[in-house]
Amino acid sequence: MINNLLNLEKKIQIKFKNKKNLLKSLTHKSFDSTNNNEKLEFLGDRVLGLVISKKLLELYPNDTEGNLDKKLAYLVNKNRCCEIGKKINLDKFIITGTSKQKRNNIVDKIISDTCEALIGAIYLDHGFLVVEKFINRLWQHHLQKSIKPQIDAKTKLQEYSLKKYKSLPIYKLLSSTGPKHKPLFKIAVKIQNSKFINATGYSKKDAELKAANLFLKKIGL
Repeated sequence: MINNLLNLEKKIQIKFKNKKNLLKSLTHKSFDSTNNNEKLEFLGDRVLGLVISKKLLELYPNDTEGNLDKKLAYLVNKNRCCEIGKKINLDKFIITGTSKQKRNNIVDKIISDTCEALIGAIYLDHGFLVVEKFINRLWQHHLQKSIKPQIDAKTKLQEYSLKKYKSLPIYKLLSSTGPKHKPLFKIAVKIQNSKFINATGYSKKDAELKAANLFLKKIGL
């Protein structure tokens, strides 16, 4: 376990003063229902939003609030956190209740949540300046891409539906299956004069995005 923590410290280029903070950030609730990373995830989510918001104001001082909000949504969503988590091989260090399961079975949502928990742990252990440097380093590529506001599939479908039919898309939860720590949601979407198209994801938001993306592909957008 100690070697694992040391390897992760080398990977992220940060040495923890209190190793318990790092260990807790890696502990999923399926392993320990009370002493897990949920609260660190809560903290890390807020710290990430603050750091990225600050950086966007520095990069785009003349941008509108609306454009800044779109850039922020592109940079701090669960998909982005999952990408960063995989970039630092975070899935190899996560502690789950099924310790013998293969690492490639750890779902994206757990990787994303653990990435936010790690950010929270770094903040508690080292303070704002260190975690700010960590986030800006790992998010550098995405910050550069944010020069052009990224419109997600749900927003794009909503804009299309409002323009063409003056109405919003309809999303419908079809099912929720699997264990509590690994739920799988099936969600369908339609707009006026169309049939439902469905998709699955490990969060409702993820499933909605996938369904919207499939719908856009179907109509050629």
